Amino acid sequence: MKLQESGEMYLETILVLTQEKSFVRAIDVGDYMGYSKPSVSRAIGLLRNGGFVEVGDGGGLSLTETGKEVAEKIYERHRYLTKMLMEMGVDEETASQDACRMEHVVSDKSFAAIKQYFHYNEA
Repeated sequence: MKLQESGEMYLETILVLTQEKSFVRAIDVGDYMGYSKPSVSRAIGLLRNGGFVEVGDGGGLSLTETGKEVAEKIYERHRYLTKMLMEMGVDEETASQDACRMEHVVSDKSFAAIKQYFHYNEA
């Protein structure tokens, strides 16, 4: 199943929330993203059917291995792109918002170059 940007955002959100708390529910995802309960329910259903998310007893959400791989990839891009923009003088809030859009469209090749650039310059 090919994920759309919105699916990637849901996976990234679940990853971030699980780093903050041990039990993540659909309502937590909706609150974090500012989406309605029906929208979140539909998206979680699609992600579950695609093998990216599992819903446990009590409604707890967890990422499958595949879901976790996608979420970590997107979150890593978010962090690096935010850092890149801030290094260029963009304020943190704007950098994070812009990185959120860019993380879904930047090619693997370009992202690898950005990542390599920052590893090189941190040494």
